[in-house]
Amino acid sequence: MSTEESRHVYRLHSTLELPLEDLREHIEEAEYPDGITDVEITRRNNTLILKAVAEDESVSKYTPTAQLKASVTENRVYEEDPDERRNAFRWDEEEEEEIESELVEFAAFKGDRETVLQNSLLQYQMFLVLCGIAEAAEKGTLTAISERDGELEATRIVEGEPRPANIEVVEGPRDHNSGEGGVNWRDNKFISD
Repeated sequence: MSTEESRHVYRLHSTLELPLEDLREHIEEAEYPDGITDVEITRRNNTLILKAVAEDESVSKYTPTAQLKASVTENRVYEEDPDERRNAFRWDEEEEEEIESELVEFAAFKGDRETVLQNSLLQYQMFLVLCGIAEAAEKGTLTAISERDGELEATRIVEGEPRPANIEVVEGPRDHNSGEGGVNWRDNKFISD
């Protein structure tokens, strides 16, 4: 599977949040990238797992395919903004009406790559599925560095909108005068042979 070898996700950070109902609808209607025939959604208590179903039937059913992991939370959603309503009616001394609201379950894809995107088989393809979810989400941000066919790509999706992104190479602390500072493990008196 040479295409798999030339596609990787190196860094990923997500703060995406969308109603569970919207997520299920999105997954049902989504077109999946090559290599994935379906995405199975499993819920265990307050954890949601979206698992790739491999197109390649030779993949053992015991081989873990890439999966997205989200936590499920309940949020109260108001028909209109309660603060705006209070401000508009402040002059009115009459008793305020109850603002229509309901408890809605949200799927929250929050964390770094290991938390949100797990297992390596079809990982890049599930990253593409996550990008689709990010474009369907009205709340949160997805940033990532991935590689496709030897080229690094930066991804940034903010509140459902793809935004320009670039990769900047900066000198890290370990690159600076590698002989100075840090621990010299070869001549360390606390480590014996």
